[in-house]
Amino acid sequence: MPPKSRITRQMILDASYQLVMESGIQALNVRSVAARLKCSTQPIMYHFTTMEELKSEVYAVVSAQHTAIIMDVDPVTDPKPCLTVSKRYIGFAMDNPQLFRFLFQSDRITNQTLQEMLESPRFAPFFDAMSEKLDITTKQAQQVFSSTLVATHGLSCLLANNSLEYDPVYTESMIDCIFNGALNIAKAQ
Repeated sequence: MPPKSRITRQMILDASYQLVMESGIQALNVRSVAARLKCSTQPIMYHFTTMEELKSEVYAVVSAQHTAIIMDVDPVTDPKPCLTVSKRYIGFAMDNPQLFRFLFQSDRITNQTLQEMLESPRFAPFFDAMSEKLDITTKQAQQVFSSTLVATHGLSCLLANNSLEYDPVYTESMIDCIFNGALNIAKAQ
């Protein structure tokens, strides 16, 4: 029976995540992971037959983490759930610029439309609560949220790329204006 490998798949994923967080996706390669784990490249290639496979799994981890952080809001009790989501989205971009760039400024985004993403069952409770709270349909809640999200994403990109200095008061005011404008348009339809 061959000896059990001391380098696990999870250790490789963790090391890869750290590399991307610190230095960006361009730093992720077999040699850099092996150096971080103080091992040869063999265990990495044993657990992940290609770098594409490893990058895809790291992307899935980062994406799940991002979603968990930004959607950790109770839309029933939070007075402004869209604002809370937006602030967390921006916070993720500022706190984790390399991870944000990996998620949204690489070739890894799925071939999914924004509408398909918003209609995902994982977001249904958020939109149901939002529609009830604002007295609009679920479809209108998705439209209001997507307008707010697009503006939030633009700000987040500027912040993650150090192209803009963060002003929390101005940012919150701008997001509120976009949200209220989108809400007024949705209610007028």
